[in-house]
Amino acid sequence: MRPLRILLFLDSLLFLVACTSVPEGITPVSPFQLDRYLGKWYEIARLDHSFERGLSDVAAQYSLQPDGSVKVINCGYSAEKAAWKEAIGQARFIGEPTLASLKVSFIGPFYGGYHIAALDEHAYLWSLVVGPSRDYLWILSRERRLPADVREQLLVKARQLGFDLSRLIWVGQDRTDACQSAGG
Repeated sequence: MRPLRILLFLDSLLFLVACTSVPEGITPVSPFQLDRYLGKWYEIARLDHSFERGLSDVAAQYSLQPDGSVKVINCGYSAEKAAWKEAIGQARFIGEPTLASLKVSFIGPFYGGYHIAALDEHAYLWSLVVGPSRDYLWILSRERRLPADVREQLLVKARQLGFDLSRLIWVGQDRTDACQSAGG
């Protein structure tokens, strides 16, 4: 029975590591400056997943905590429930803080990968974020809308990285009663 327990533990450990790893063939942005990335970001597009399904007007607020972690507040509007949905978590660098590769947790000790694959390195106005696999992709912007040329540039990059863009959801950012927790 003991070998089975060890095998299950190793499988669980491998699963948790895989949940934060960078997908093969993707290199996170470097050099990265967290202080410039902090603040509010609007979700422009995403690949569908259960924890944001049906949400519009999604925004995230990132703020530095005294222990060096990053407080993450995600907020989006559910038309089905006619209410705002909010999730609060924390992010930590996986390695060096100059590499845009973090792990984010919204549920206890379970982390998922948050890897910035493309970034407006001049002004930090937009980013292309990937998760631990090619099932997770977000296009983020400091503004509610992205210029068409930037949007096309990010789509080209995502396609080159092997993402299935036919599944991409364009997120509406039209509500005037924005979630106050994510920077209003």
